[in-house]
Amino acid sequence: MKKPNRSTVASKKSKHENISNLNPPSHLSQESRELIAKAINPLVADAFALYIKTKNFHWHLSGAHFRDYHLLFDEQADQIFAMIDILAERVRKLGGLTIHSVSEIANLQTIKDDNDAFVEAQEMIQRLLKDNQQYAARMFDAHEICSKHEDVATTSILEIFIDETERRTWFLYEICQN
Repeated sequence: MKKPNRSTVASKKSKHENISNLNPPSHLSQESRELIAKAINPLVADAFALYIKTKNFHWHLSGAHFRDYHLLFDEQADQIFAMIDILAERVRKLGGLTIHSVSEIANLQTIKDDNDAFVEAQEMIQRLLKDNQQYAARMFDAHEICSKHEDVATTSILEIFIDETERRTWFLYEICQN
């Protein structure tokens, strides 16, 4: 068995020490912070997935309502993208680690990728409606965890994002009624 050299041991030790430097003070217990991070990180991953799907549809849209849907998808994508940093930074404020890579997003996301070469505009609306509803439900679940652990800041953030997601859902739903 090969013995590790001192530089390898020192390297591993310094990596571990650096992680402890990422743990800012908080009124929440370590267990609460870990549970909250575990609830929020999949929301970060789903926001990335929903953002890409919305931009995909924005880029590949065609048909009679092109301009309206194109602008709507772009507006919604911007709103979704803005959520990512806020959620990820909240995890960090609690001393947790958040998304590091595309593969980590793929492992955590529940919103399915959409790689179809062509999707009719109404089908795009239906898919985004379903995904936004799913995302809101996941945020409600995370909100419950945050509330249970008295994390007022994260529950407040989620309340705003739930409202924004419900607004996106409402717009998409109304389009489907025509």
